[in-house]
Amino acid sequence: MTRRSILGLVPALLQASNPELPDLQSVPPDLVIPPVAPGPAAPGKRVRLTLPDYQGTEVHHLLYLPPDWSPRKRWPVIVEYAGNGNYRNEFGDVSDGSVEGSRLGFGASGGKGFLWLCLPFVNQRDGVNQALWWGDVEATVAYCRRAVASVCREFGGDPRAVILAGFSRGAIACNYIGLHDDSIAGLWRAFIPYSHYDGVRTTWPYPAADRDSALARLQRLQGRPVFLCQEVTVEPSRSYLEATGLAGSFTFQPVGFRNHNDAWVLRDVPERRALRSWLARVLRSPR
Repeated sequence: MTRRSILGLVPALLQASNPELPDLQSVPPDLVIPPVAPGPAAPGKRVRLTLPDYQGTEVHHLLYLPPDWSPRKRWPVIVEYAGNGNYRNEFGDVSDGSVEGSRLGFGASGGKGFLWLCLPFVNQRDGVNQALWWGDVEATVAYCRRAVASVCREFGGDPRAVILAGFSRGAIACNYIGLHDDSIAGLWRAFIPYSHYDGVRTTWPYPAADRDSALARLQRLQGRPVFLCQEVTVEPSRSYLEATGLAGSFTFQPVGFRNHNDAWVLRDVPERRALRSWLARVLRSPR
C-alpha cells in the first residue's frame, strides 16, 4: 500500500460505505476567502508574515484581520493547521498542505469578529513549510507559541480567547502539536478538529502515534471544549474517547457530505450553523 493510499484510507472507507451522501459541489458557497495580499497587515487583508528567527527562509504564516479591526479592542483568535499535502481523491477533493489552503477559521467566523492565524509545520532543515506531516515538531511548537504571542501583542488578540482548529492532519495536530507539552497546552480556550482525531487510529507513519502517547496528550486537555467533527460519522472518535475514561466537554458533529474537504464551512449548511453557535457559547462562558 502506498503512503498516499494510507493517508486517504479512513475517509475513503467512510465515503465508500455511504455513496448516497451529497457532494459539497451541490451546495454553492456563500463565502470567498480573500487572496493573500502583499504589504503589512490591515483590516480585511490576509497577509504573509514570518517570525524574525525565520527571515530569509520560506517558513511563513498567514494572518487575517477582520474588516472592522481596530487596535483599540481585544479580538478572539482562531489558529489553524492545514491538512497533508499530496492528497486527491475521486471526488475531486484536494489538499496541498499549505497554510494558504486553510478554510476552517474563515468559515467559522464568516470573516468577522476574529483574527485568523494559519500556522506552518516547520521544516527547519530546509527552511520551508512542511507539506506532509510534522517537519520538526519542537520547532513547530516553538513557532506556534511565538506567533500566537506576537498576534496577541501586536494585533490585539485576546490570549484568553484563542481557539485551535485544523483539518485532517491539522485535526490531529490539535492534540499532537497543540497539547504537545505544558508550555503550549495552556494557550487554548477550545478546539475545532475536523476529520480525524489524535489517538483514534494508531498506524499513522510518525513517532508517538500510539495510544499511550495520545492519551498523555489528551490528559492536557483538562476539560476544555472540543467541537469534534468528521465527514460521515463521528462514532469512532466518540468510542475512543469514551474508552479513555477521561471526562471532557465534547460536541460531536457529523458532516453530511461525502467529501474529505473542509470547504463545507464556506457554505450555509446546518453543520456550519452548529459550529458558529458552539463557538459563540464557548466565548460567552467563563474560562
